[in-house]
Formats: sequence, C-alpha cells, structure tokens
Amino acid sequence: MGLSRVRAVFFDLDNTLIDTAGASRRGMLEVIKLLQSKYHYKEEAEVICDKVQVKLSKECFHPYNTCITDLRTAHWEEAIQETKGGAANRELAEECYFLWKSTRLQHMTLAEDIKAMLTELRKEVRLLLLTNGDRQTQREKIEACACQSYFDAVVIGGEQREEKPAPSIFYYCCNLLGVQPGDCVMVGDTLETDIQGGLNAGLKATVWINKNGIVPLKSSPVPHYIVSSVLELPALLENIDRKVSIST
Repeated sequence: MGLSRVRAVFFDLDNTLIDTAGASRRGMLEVIKLLQSKYHYKEEAEVICDKVQVKLSKECFHPYNTCITDLRTAHWEEAIQETKGGAANRELAEECYFLWKSTRLQHMTLAEDIKAMLTELRKEVRLLLLTNGDRQTQREKIEACACQSYFDAVVIGGEQREEKPAPSIFYYCCNLLGVQPGDCVMVGDTLETDIQGGLNAGLKATVWINKNGIVPLKSSPVPHYIVSSVLELPALLENIDRKVSIST
C-alpha cells in the first residue's frame, strides 16, 4: 500500500449501504400473499418465487438488446408456466413483477447511522458510489434510498463500457474525483467484483463487508481488510492513515 493518506472512498450500493437482499425477500413475501389469496396458488406460490430468485441470480443483462422490465417480467412468466403448466400468463407475470419491484423499492432505505457516517466521512475524504447493474434498476434504487446527496459522484456500471471488476471503471472514478488509484479505498460486499476490481486497479486498500461470517473459497480474491459492518469503516480508515503517518 502506498504512503499517501486516503483521499477517496468508493462504496458499493447493494448489500453494502442498503439491504437489497432483505428488500427483495419482502417483495417476494408480498407476491406469495397475492398468489395465495387472489389466485389460490397454495404451495405453488413459494415454488414460483424460488424459481424467480434463481433466475435473478443467473441474470445476464445486455442493455443493448433488451429492457430490464421485459427481462424480469419474462422471469415471472416462465416461473409461473414451469410451475403451473398451461399457456403463458403475461398479465399475471406483470402483476407479480411490479408488486415485487415496488415493495422492494419501498424497503430500500439508507439507515440513519449510515447517513451520519457518510456525512462525517465526507468532511475528510471524497466519496463515490460505484455500483454494477442495469442503469434503470440502479437509478431507481438510488432515488428510492435518496443517497445521491451523500456522494461527490455516482457511477453505474450499466452506463459505462465495462463494470467492476474491470480496472477501467475504477480509473474512470479516479479521474472524476481527481485522485490516483493509490489514494483510494474500495468498500463492498462482493469479492468477485468489489474486491477483485479494487485489486485489479491497484487501489490503496480493499475492504470486504462480510455480514454473515462467510468463509470464502481458497480461490477467492483476498481483501486487505474484512469488517462485519460498513459502520466499522471510519475506525479502519483512521488506522490506515495512522500506518501512513508512522511510515513517513
């Protein structure tokens, strides 16, 4: 790690600053209720939602040839047809998708303690939000949790030529803030994108948020630091800067 102090911190959004997974689960529960009460799908309701969850986890999205609404409505349509048989039911698929999506967005909030942390950090360093994903989806989340005002810049992978872990998107972020990679710290919950990307770009440090105490695979990228909550970050940054002071 270089001998300069930390000048900028890049934050991932999903499951780092907001509980996307929890919000998504709440959306699925609302759909299960709808399917059971209105359509009398008893055990099939959970099967359908489980199938959609798998499709979301394997999603390959190419913004140039499809729109995210069509793609995700198709996930629901396929899951319903796979479970119930018969003809495709586009109308029901749309009803499920929009209920899941709207419930999910309602529960995407930036906690007060995280807002306070970002406000304090920004007095000392530049802050940038760096999130992968479809432009429309990520912009909707950013609006829902009202987080844009806490950052000096927001960069969405779906709006760039390449996403994390490609070094190019990290260099783009550095240029936006007028800093060098060796001045920056990447904070995120995903080893393959956030941590690998920070390592690929030669950032000063990478911080992995490991909320659930997951033991990574031996082949996984190795972060410089591991914390169980993003709220541990201010103390960690002080520690990194203290090491710099001692070295110099």
